[in-house]
This record gives sequence, C-alpha cells and structure tokens, in this order.
Amino acid sequence: MTPDDPLSGPSGTPADESDSATGPTGTVASLVTAPESGAPPVRRDAVEIHPDGVEDDRYRRGDGHFQLDGCSVTLVAAEALAAVREETGIDATDGRHRRNVVVDGFGAGMDPLIDATVAVGEALLRPTRRRPPCAHVEELAGEDGLASGLRDRGGLCCDVIEPGRVAVGDPVRIREADPRTAGAAIAERLAGREGADDRAPGEDGL
Repeated sequence: MTPDDPLSGPSGTPADESDSATGPTGTVASLVTAPESGAPPVRRDAVEIHPDGVEDDRYRRGDGHFQLDGCSVTLVAAEALAAVREETGIDATDGRHRRNVVVDGFGAGMDPLIDATVAVGEALLRPTRRRPPCAHVEELAGEDGLASGLRDRGGLCCDVIEPGRVAVGDPVRIREADPRTAGAAIAERLAGREGADDRAPGEDGL
C-alpha cells in the first residue's frame, strides 16, 4: 500500500477500525525502552509488543527494578509531561519518565483508558491500574522533583490482549469502554427509550 492509502495507518492499521472505537481518540507521541534495569532510556520510532511485554525492554527480559510488580506495557500522557515541564521546569520528554508509550489525547491522568480495551497501533492493551512514580525514577533521571511532579499522573500499567507493532504517530482508540462506563451508557440509552415510549401518540414532548 502507498503511504496515502486510506485503508492504512502508520502501522498498517485499517482506517475503518475507527468505526468500532468509542469515546475520545489519541495518538502515540513517542516510544521508550530501556534494555536493562538502570540503563538510559532509548527513544524508538517503532516497537513490537509481545504477550509478555515490549521487545528490547528490561521488563520483558526479566530485569526490571520492580520485577515483582512489573507491567507488561506502561503508558504515560503527553499532557502529564507537559504539565510537569510547565510546573517544575523538568523536561522528561527524552524518556526519563521510563514509561514505554507516551499517549496524547486522553488528558494527564488518562482516566478514560483505565479498564478499557485500547487499540494502540496494531496492539490491543488493557490498562489495569495506575503506575505512580517513585524515588528510583527520580534518581535515574537525576531530577529532584520529577516524582512529585508526576504524582497522580505517572502513567498506567497495561496487560497485553493482542500483540502487535506500534509506531510513533499511530492512533490510540478505545475499542471497548470499561464495564462501568459501558453500563452507564446502556442505562442512559434505555432510560431515553423508555421516556419516548411513555409519550402518548402524537405527543411531541414539549
């Protein structure tokens, strides 16, 4: 396919997959791996996400600092990094946040993504919990205040539902909302339908 083929995204993701998306959409702003615990972060143009983690990343190799509490894939919001830079002057966009995928478009806390099924490039992920920053991240970054700056917006831990390639610029879409949001949406639709059914024939509802 040619680069401007309407059926192909940056990682070959079919454009019509957006038909199955729900809620806000975003973009992969950058990708980061570290080959071993404590190693400097490496910015990547593309990565392969496997069932057990990101290729060439320390956690997939079993060498992450928090191995007992490791995540297959980690996300952080571009909006969070921008806020940290504005508030503290610390620029962590070089990867010193030590999260794998920087996502733009879902807010600093990425609340809509928690417990949802999320298409990231060709991969399907499920963010299961928040990944708060720690003193170790701050120590490796060499920036006092980075951990406190990322508090409540330090990223999300994800399980891998389907592996696949992810590239910078790829779309990020909520394929299925988390059960609570989905249930509330269904209840709202049902309430609206029942309200319409309660109207008398010819009644316009005004």
